[in-house]
Amino acid sequence: MVVSMTGFGRSNLDSGLHTVTVEMKSVNHRFHECTIRLPRQLMKLEEKIKKQISGFIKRGKVDIFITISGEGLVHRNLHIDWKLIQDYYQLVHEVKHRFSLKGEVELDQLLSREEFITIEEMEEENEELEQMVLNAVLMAAKELKEMRLKEGEALEEDFHLHLNQFEQKVSELSGISPRVIIEYRDRLKKKMTEYSEGAIDEARLMNEVAIMADKSDITEELTRLKSHILYFRSTLVLGEPIGRKLDFLIQEMNREVNTIGSKSNDSSITALVVELKSTLEKLREQVQNVE
Repeated sequence: MVVSMTGFGRSNLDSGLHTVTVEMKSVNHRFHECTIRLPRQLMKLEEKIKKQISGFIKRGKVDIFITISGEGLVHRNLHIDWKLIQDYYQLVHEVKHRFSLKGEVELDQLLSREEFITIEEMEEENEELEQMVLNAVLMAAKELKEMRLKEGEALEEDFHLHLNQFEQKVSELSGISPRVIIEYRDRLKKKMTEYSEGAIDEARLMNEVAIMADKSDITEELTRLKSHILYFRSTLVLGEPIGRKLDFLIQEMNREVNTIGSKSNDSSITALVVELKSTLEKLREQVQNVE
């Protein structure tokens, strides 16, 4: 099946004590890459979250944003360095005594110094909150997957539309190719008749026609293109990531079309080659969105 690499998912869980919101978006990428932004105290969940996401997404860049509000995320302790305060207080009095200075040590002088009083944050172990976060990630991942599948359905319809157009042009080429040889033979015969005043060397004529037919023969290229079209359609229904396969297939199809163009000495074939390349470019652009 066709799965798009672009999508968005969101979830929100509220336990009364905490509210967890998860938002994730995915975009095109050659490989699978996952970036997670979550509160520092829950960084240990990062690997579990990545493992969850890998079950839903095989290819594409995923950005996950997790926000948590509520009580008890961290425990704060007030730490006072009494010895340092005592040393500071004694130093001030010693300086006053030594230099006969006036003034007293005010309370705000002590409380305003960061080296005396610090607030320590201790992470709280909260298994219920951690499971809540994992559940919210799972919900958002399912929504993201659904959106990628829905967009994939639209891509598949587009693929079939362009493939049908491509196949029609290949069929037209198959019909034109023999006619081009016949037209070349007739033109060459006419010229030989004009220059030889009616005396035609049939052997030479057939030899020239054979050489031209061999140089401009596109039968193999057309056969491979038809095979590629069948393989493209069969790949669309595979239950696995198919983006790289389709990308490689587009390259092979483009190579065959270029070869046909290089062999062409007929304006009608050249015109069809231009249309084929245009259709392939549309397919290539869409393939870049497939997982």
